Amino acid sequence: MRWLLMPLQWNFVLVTALLGSISAQLIKVILNLIIIGRFIPERVWGAGGMPSSHSATVCAMLVATGRYCGPDSSLFAVAVVVSIIVMYDAMGVRRETGEQAKVLNQMLNEWMDEGAQNFPWLADKRLKEMVGHTPIQVLAGAILGVLIGFIVPMP
Repeated sequence: MRWLLMPLQWNFVLVTALLGSISAQLIKVILNLIIIGRFIPERVWGAGGMPSSHSATVCAMLVATGRYCGPDSSLFAVAVVVSIIVMYDAMGVRRETGEQAKVLNQMLNEWMDEGAQNFPWLADKRLKEMVGHTPIQVLAGAILGVLIGFIVPMP
């Protein structure tokens, strides 16, 4: 058990944030196994999906910072601002990028059906569609991150 606590003594906030991220990514893999019935390696490191690993990471960091430095510290204030920006971005810009990629991929597919022989270099081009999060995915990630922030023992 002692070897498990050693990294927390090195940097409690960082290790807690990383545990939030890793936990969210593992949950994505498990949910894909349950829902789709197959292992998708990209889910281990990829963006998008349920729960938001970005939200889990920053919320775990936020809670760990509050516990370690105190909620009245400047570091806690910075953690709050960074968390808000990351979660807003995940639901806003990054989600919209994914929606635009869906439309562009559909347009490209239809276009390629008509003229694939004229543009062979476009045949395998597809934009990544899963880059952002729905509000529920962000909320789930935030809840996961907060729980991890409180569960991880202080050094």
